[in-house]
Amino acid sequence: MSNNNFIDYVKIHCRSGKGGPGSRHFRREKFEAKGGPDGGDGGRGGHVIAKGNKNLWTLLHLKYKRHIKAGHGESGGESRSTGASGEDVYVEVPLGTVAKDPETGEVLFEITEDGEEQILVQGGRGGRGNSHFKSATNQAPRYAQPGEDYEEAWKVLELKVLADVGLVGFPNAGKSTLLSVLSAAKPEIANYPFTTLVPNLGMVQYRDYRSFVMADIPGIIEGAHEGKGLGLRFLRHIERNSVLLFLIPADSDDIKAEYQTLLNELKQYNPELLDKDKILAISKSDMLDDELKEEIKNELPDLPYVFISSVAQQGLTELKDMLWQKIND
Repeated sequence: MSNNNFIDYVKIHCRSGKGGPGSRHFRREKFEAKGGPDGGDGGRGGHVIAKGNKNLWTLLHLKYKRHIKAGHGESGGESRSTGASGEDVYVEVPLGTVAKDPETGEVLFEITEDGEEQILVQGGRGGRGNSHFKSATNQAPRYAQPGEDYEEAWKVLELKVLADVGLVGFPNAGKSTLLSVLSAAKPEIANYPFTTLVPNLGMVQYRDYRSFVMADIPGIIEGAHEGKGLGLRFLRHIERNSVLLFLIPADSDDIKAEYQTLLNELKQYNPELLDKDKILAISKSDMLDDELKEEIKNELPDLPYVFISSVAQQGLTELKDMLWQKIND
């Protein structure tokens, strides 16, 4: 997916429908000229509803459709008939979409399943007809309730990529290369920071026709939790990954220090991220001999690790075994 086509944030204006007014009708028949009140209720106004669609991967379709309007409810009729409800409008979104209040930042809901529906803006209730107001002291009420007015509000939709494994590392750590080797994904690869500007998803084939989804997401830099670099735009996406794969190149000056910096950025953004399963992959390991690997092992942080090389195809089977086990623990 090209950078221009991946949209993970939109702000839309939603307006629900007005409720229809209740009817003030009185029954009139051939042999009963002055029947009692029989006005029906007005129909409810249409809702604006967010609906999950597993075939969508971006919010691009909402980029140029910022104003969403639902239909108004119709008036109640005679014989206590209820007016038709206003037409609901469905806003289809990818799985992993979060709806927020733009003023307070409050999370309203999250869409995680195909076909799941959540109301963004509720339609007004229909007014009650005059048949509801008949009493012993008021046999012929000539009034009915008006319908409730519509609601309108701005809503923010944010996409958090859904994947089993999220690749975490500094720019140029080799994340895109690893994804291209393990899957059929074709991320842009070059020898400069921030080649990856949007998340790339790849389906990794495993043993016995099994598979899992891996996400290559823009690299972290120190201060990302404050919005530096690609900052918050990146960190949002790893909240939905079940396993975090930290990728640090073998030629790093201090692998343990790099890992701690990455871990600290995650902690500052959302401490709950530290509860996820973590694996460390030392990339570009084809340049290491056995003696160097032993030296590096003594300095690694305390978590499962594996030495890999995407270019030389080394350690990839072991890596997939470790990831599969973590995903299914």
